[in-house]
Amino acid sequence: MMRELKVELGERSYPIYIGEGLLNDASSYFAKHGISAKSPLLIITDEHVAPHYLDALVQNLSAGGFQAASAVVPAGESSKSLQMLEGLVTKALEAGLDRKSAIVALGGGVVGDLAGYVAASYMRGVKFVQIPTTILAHDSSVGGKVAVNHPLAKNIIGAFHQPEFVLYDLKTLQSLPPRDVAGGLSEVVKHGLIWDAEFVAWCDANAAKLLSLDPEALGYALYKGCGVKANVVSQDEKENSLRAILNLGHTIGHALEAVAGYNELQHGEAISIGMIGSAKLGVRYGAPQEVYTVTKRVLERCGLPVVLPRHFDVDAVMSAMMHDKKFAEGTMVFIVPTAIGKVEIKSDVPVDWVREIVEELKLEVQR
Repeated sequence: MMRELKVELGERSYPIYIGEGLLNDASSYFAKHGISAKSPLLIITDEHVAPHYLDALVQNLSAGGFQAASAVVPAGESSKSLQMLEGLVTKALEAGLDRKSAIVALGGGVVGDLAGYVAASYMRGVKFVQIPTTILAHDSSVGGKVAVNHPLAKNIIGAFHQPEFVLYDLKTLQSLPPRDVAGGLSEVVKHGLIWDAEFVAWCDANAAKLLSLDPEALGYALYKGCGVKANVVSQDEKENSLRAILNLGHTIGHALEAVAGYNELQHGEAISIGMIGSAKLGVRYGAPQEVYTVTKRVLERCGLPVVLPRHFDVDAVMSAMMHDKKFAEGTMVFIVPTAIGKVEIKSDVPVDWVREIVEELKLEVQR
């Protein structure tokens, strides 16, 4: 079964294809969407994904008349660096990429962000295709946000650069380690928490199936999650208003990643802890207590952390938040839940409240 969604952006609209075995027919999707077979492609992937899927993709594209070079980067957030960007531009030049070429991201969120920024910056922008291979990438592969990190702040060097299409082969998820599966579910749950209370309840009831990579449950969850993301992006591509709600949990989460040096906590794990902080903040603003209790229960059932490790320094976390894009004009900007499935943007959150919540997160009890 193949599910299809569309990100509605006028002339720059594009589809998201979700199904099993789609990589086996990759070249036909490239041809369908006008990717030139006369100009070389560059596939960017990482050392974990390459052994599983790179050769098969190159062979499929070659059989369809495409010439594809490839570059394999180290796995992990540390690859989203200016040094890595420069190396990939060098690779693109050596492979002879021109203005009609396309960059292909084969991997998770890190690869998508990095490859997307290469595509956005090479020759002032070339075509871009997303082939996500993680659950987490159902969020990052949709919407056109691409970036690399600075040592002081995550995704601070970036652009909006929409893909031509997203090709999501569910079979690639079967090779994920359990920690990556749980981490990816963080963003799945997030989409429910900001938009769809019924989907949150479904995730709560089906967490075990999702963790075991049940194909039908996973296909449905990713279709729902991508659908929320596509709906929001279609209404607000450049994050002028509504799109900011997709940052639920990210103000604290990005700070935790930066303090951890982008290696101790995975993105989904940091966002999970951040969503607990946001839920606590929501209750402070008057949301029902269930906002906190349901958020914590669902995240725990999905195998995610809800506790800030004791060795994290609160001052360092607060300092990292000050460097985040969501800190503006001396105030803290947070996405605050008002109910399960509903959030609002608060642009004047008291800094002392945030500090108290970060301290509370170190006292949380993980079941």
